[in-house]
Amino acid sequence: MLTWNVTYHCKSGKRDAFYQAVTDLGVRANSRQEAGNVKYDYYFDAQDPDALLLVETWETPELQQAHCQTELFAKLQALKADFCESVAIDKFNY
Repeated sequence: MLTWNVTYHCKSGKRDAFYQAVTDLGVRANSRQEAGNVKYDYYFDAQDPDALLLVETWETPELQQAHCQTELFAKLQALKADFCESVAIDKFNY
């Protein structure tokens, strides 16, 4: 199993708009349908109004990498460029 904690550090005041754009694009719904996806959930940071956490879990690193090659993932990258200042990723293999 592979879990990534992806923290999106959004531009000031843009977190809710980013989350709405990701939701409208269907990122979670589509990712949950991909082979090997176990979890793909977003969480709002209680202390930082500009941070959004994504916790995604995959059966294997290879399936997660296949996810990174999808058209949807490319569209997410464009959204990140519009809404985010930086992204931090913590990776856990178990």
